[in-house]
Amino acid sequence: MAPPITWTPRAGPPSSNARPLPELLQQAWGDRVAVTAHRIEGLTVRRPLGQDDGVFDAAPQDGRPVLHLPSTGPDAVPFDVALAAVLGYARGRRPVRFRSPDSPQGRWVQLPAFGWARFDARPVGPPGDNDVLVGEVLHGRLDRDGWADVHDALARVRPLADAAAERAAGRTFWELPDDEVSVLGEPGTVGAALREIGRASGHHLGHVTAALHHSSPALVPHLTRTTRLALLPHVEEGDSGVEAVILRELRANDAAFAALEAEVAARTGDARPTRLRLHDILLWLATTLRLTHAVELGRAAEEWRSGRPRRAR
Repeated sequence: MAPPITWTPRAGPPSSNARPLPELLQQAWGDRVAVTAHRIEGLTVRRPLGQDDGVFDAAPQDGRPVLHLPSTGPDAVPFDVALAAVLGYARGRRPVRFRSPDSPQGRWVQLPAFGWARFDARPVGPPGDNDVLVGEVLHGRLDRDGWADVHDALARVRPLADAAAERAAGRTFWELPDDEVSVLGEPGTVGAALREIGRASGHHLGHVTAALHHSSPALVPHLTRTTRLALLPHVEEGDSGVEAVILRELRANDAAFAALEAEVAARTGDARPTRLRLHDILLWLATTLRLTHAVELGRAAEEWRSGRPRRAR
């Protein structure tokens, strides 16, 4: 956190053209969207919330937890918005025009709008060729060359993922100490292994990390080029990679993510995503401008109204 602003009045009579301090500060800083309040000699002065400010511990608002995720934007995410967004990701559907031999004119069918049913609710299987399929169900079908690239990349990075798991020694990603995602702790850290996974993933980062996250959902973050670009501006000196940003945000929002994990698992019933995956879902929805739509879909879901998993049909 940036240090608070201090001001000591100068001795002597006031100047004839003197103006109030808040007015001078406003002129110097201009109008800013995100501000924080500081107390100066009994006056409330607004200071811009800059890019270099740290991640604050998430505090409840009106008795309800909120999530402070700078990677998704300057505004805090209320808990009910985060829950509705994840439910929308899990249960939202979209219309698709479908033609078949028995329906040559075509008909509308409702398909899942996002990857929950294909990815999050999919059981974890042994490593193998199915890992490429896991990446495809979340990021789309690959052509022959693309399939070979992802298959070869997974063969390259699997030892790195195993080394990260051995180093973590049963700890989840959000339980790791700071040194594990800092260059000061290298070599051999979890962060160093994750960085090398990103470098060795080739042109299909999303497919590769999706497969690794699916098999190690509490340790390996799922990254796409979009979410990685959103995390990069928040990397600090000494970070081993963007994974350090994720760790800081998970740690700062520990209570809120714990509550979100429990609530999502209780309402959906078909999957229990870790907070690492929930962070990924919220970040992806926000950076791809799908968050508002997902919230609307979530609030229309049966699980939102009843608070329980939907009844089997």
